[in-house]
Amino acid sequence: MDQDPGVYRREAAVGGRRSDAVVADLVRMIQSGNLQEGERLPAERDLMQRYGVSRAAVREAILSLANRGLVETRLGHRPIVRKPGYEIAVDKIVDLVSHLVVEREGVWNLFETRIFIESALARWASNRARRDDVEELRAALEANRQAIGSSTAFDETDAAFHAVLYRIPGNPIYPAIHKAYVEWLTQHWRSMKRGADIDQMNYAGHRAIFDAIVMRDPDNAEEAMRRHLVAAWEFVRSTFPTEG
Repeated sequence: MDQDPGVYRREAAVGGRRSDAVVADLVRMIQSGNLQEGERLPAERDLMQRYGVSRAAVREAILSLANRGLVETRLGHRPIVRKPGYEIAVDKIVDLVSHLVVEREGVWNLFETRIFIESALARWASNRARRDDVEELRAALEANRQAIGSSTAFDETDAAFHAVLYRIPGNPIYPAIHKAYVEWLTQHWRSMKRGADIDQMNYAGHRAIFDAIVMRDPDNAEEAMRRHLVAAWEFVRSTFPTEG
């Protein structure tokens, strides 16, 4: 923090709210590495003195940084710098989209994108999964089998099985997207009809996907995933009131 505080006061006077100039400088420092990931921001009083602004302006600036995913805030603690990344970016989308998935049409629009993406991921895995990927998928499948009849454990291992497919291409955007799907859809999964028979059906879907990937059969892998998720949608749809 090496710029003259008077500069910030002049920038704020010319360019609008005082907090905007504070945000702009802190963003610059985070992006340049002058403020490192995991480092705490200076105390509010120090920021007030440095930038010549009120406590309210400092808090507004910190809120803006938090909304961008650049700092993590906790009550009673100084904010911690977070490195911008795909997961943070997707987290912001989760917040924006969450209000769209309370109605059937919104959830279907979201679920349809999941069918599209995961069908493609299953095809990719059948063509390009390495031995380690297959073994990780095998272990996830076995954990899912062992969880049949235990709703919470089955949901967790179900998500874990699909998560492996998102990791196989090695693109960090895909796991971030999977995390968003889980957060968006968890409330619907938890309100679906439960039972060991339903778990068994879902496990069978996972097994069919896995078998096609092991056999290096992209067409069957894609189709098995599509069948599995279309069947899953029927259960999700059942969580909404019947239209009358």
